[in-house]
Amino acid sequence: MGEPEEPELHLAVRDSIQPTSPQTEHITSSPDTLQHRGLHWWIQILIYITFILVGQSIGVLLGRLYFNRGGKSRWISTLIQFVGFPVLLPLYHIFPKENTQRNKPLDLISFFMIASIYIVLGLFGAGASMMYSIGLQYMPISTFSLICASQLAFNALFSFFLNSQSFTPYIMNSLMLLTISSALLVFQPDHSSLPKGVSKANYVVGVLCAIGNAVGYGLLYSITEFVFQRILKNESFRATLDMMMYQSLVASCAAMAGLFISGEWKTLNGEMARFELGKISYMMTLIWTALGWQLYTIGLLGLIVKVSSLFSNVVSTFGLPIVPVLAVVFFHDAMDGIKVVAMLLAIWGFISYAYQQYLDDESKKSPNTYSSRDTESLRA
Repeated sequence: MGEPEEPELHLAVRDSIQPTSPQTEHITSSPDTLQHRGLHWWIQILIYITFILVGQSIGVLLGRLYFNRGGKSRWISTLIQFVGFPVLLPLYHIFPKENTQRNKPLDLISFFMIASIYIVLGLFGAGASMMYSIGLQYMPISTFSLICASQLAFNALFSFFLNSQSFTPYIMNSLMLLTISSALLVFQPDHSSLPKGVSKANYVVGVLCAIGNAVGYGLLYSITEFVFQRILKNESFRATLDMMMYQSLVASCAAMAGLFISGEWKTLNGEMARFELGKISYMMTLIWTALGWQLYTIGLLGLIVKVSSLFSNVVSTFGLPIVPVLAVVFFHDAMDGIKVVAMLLAIWGFISYAYQQYLDDESKKSPNTYSSRDTESLRA
């Protein structure tokens, strides 16, 4: 205990790692959801939800604007999803490191193990984001949103096996409603059909990459939750910030390497000059897209740590129908009944999941309350 603390990696572990039964481990791995809920907890969750909805809307809309107005670089589109992480460095001073018995200094997990976790998750995220960029470039935003919604189903599947996720009727209802709400977007009239300059072959590539992105991020979020609960065993905001910073650093380095190896960096000056909205708008589009994705990432990791990766995906999927509605305001797209119905179904599905969280809260007070931890038979 007298050894100096690791200066760079700020993660901490609990007092000890003791073998427990699967049920006990599942319950004790998320103390915030069982013992520490209150007004402060719900305010944190609300802030994280807002970060996800706002950040995702900014990232998707400006990402589509980048390609619509002359942007061509997939590696730039991938890079801006991670490279904005330095703007969050002041948060290390705003939220000082916790010093409690529950979060002791790092002494049980080796530096090599933690570094390997960051590197693997960062490279995995960079690959999934590259597929996201290709899909966004080659597909109409409504169809792209549909395939992104399937990420929720993949995440639910992976969480079932990796994180012992329980499925109550309210959670199942939420998953179904959110999936249907996003699926409705594909039936809206799409007068523009394929994006300008995109062939049918490119469209097929975009569909395959969008599916790969959905599978990749569904798995990545489940693995991230597993890492926090079973390996790092730390649910603090500082640990969340560490994960985001180091993972974004690795992913940014990977995207930057791809940008130079592919030779796309040579075309950036010409791309900026040909951008339909001008050079300043080109730079501002990239900057605000990067900031939007950082806002999204910190909200996403916050919900993964405080609740679950499935809930973070529920919020993300809830935000997908919001994007076409915002497109009506900013891109002057047509509003139709399908978009309205999709939005209402998304709200219904989100409320259904939130109500299950309320029941879990009440189950601590009344043993007869039906909670998600009383459904082992659904997972058998």
